[in-house]
Amino acid sequence: MNKENVKDLRAKILQGLELAYSRLLSSKQKEDEDLVISRNGKVVKVKARDLSK
Repeated sequence: MNKENVKDLRAKILQGLELAYSRLLSSKQKEDEDLVISRNGKVVKVKARDLSK
């Protein structure tokens, strides 16, 4: 792979991750559920509605 192919692949992967996060957040907000995340190395539960897109 040359640098341009790697750059394109990286952009596609990041776009896919952003789409997956957006869909997860929307789904959790509709159901008024919690997300479990790591904050400063500690596992915490956060209401999805408290997070903005």
